[in-house]
Amino acid sequence: MFKFMVNTEGGLTTAGYAVSIIAGIILFLLAIYFAGKNSDRKKMTTRQLVFCAVAIALAFVTSYLKLFKLPWGGSVTLCSMLFIVLIANWYGVGTGIMAGLAYGILQFIQEPYVLSFFQVCCDYILAFAALGVAGFFAKQSHGLLKGYIVAVIARGAFHALGGYLYWMSYMPENFPKSLTAVYPIVYNYSYLLAEGIITVIIISIPAVAKALTQVKRAALQ
Repeated sequence: MFKFMVNTEGGLTTAGYAVSIIAGIILFLLAIYFAGKNSDRKKMTTRQLVFCAVAIALAFVTSYLKLFKLPWGGSVTLCSMLFIVLIANWYGVGTGIMAGLAYGILQFIQEPYVLSFFQVCCDYILAFAALGVAGFFAKQSHGLLKGYIVAVIARGAFHALGGYLYWMSYMPENFPKSLTAVYPIVYNYSYLLAEGIITVIIISIPAVAKALTQVKRAALQ
């Protein structure tokens, strides 16, 4: 299925990049559509378009700002997941999932690696779409914080699933044999939780929390 999209090294061909970009655009437009459907006006507004576009763009840009990177994929970035979670917090689960899907395509374009169709789904599609579950907590007290924590855990679950199915052969020889069964969990949550802790600390700062509340009010106008 991926032969025309993937080269012998597991990267994307020109056709692969073209298909991925088109898919990303379609998913982004779907995210905008859901944002409009979830608004009180039941109609997509220019403001919602701008806020979703800016948030996805910031997520993509900050994904390049890596504090450190693991050898077989995964890195601690400068709060890149937060911006997709913000979309879910503003406009709900449906919009958050679609934004996450679009962002997953961007990640696939940024650092593609293909072992199988299901591996791509786990590592790029489902994992980033899972960030949209943050929308379930949008109307709760401290909803952004709760939603972010659950979203990070949900994303990690899909990466770990892909790890069990496709990445066990990449386990380092010096990894404790007694912990072999939990290697994908340890590997993936090591960088996700590190970034999560940093982000939680940042958004818990009163001034930052106040600013994010004001941004949400502006996004919902």
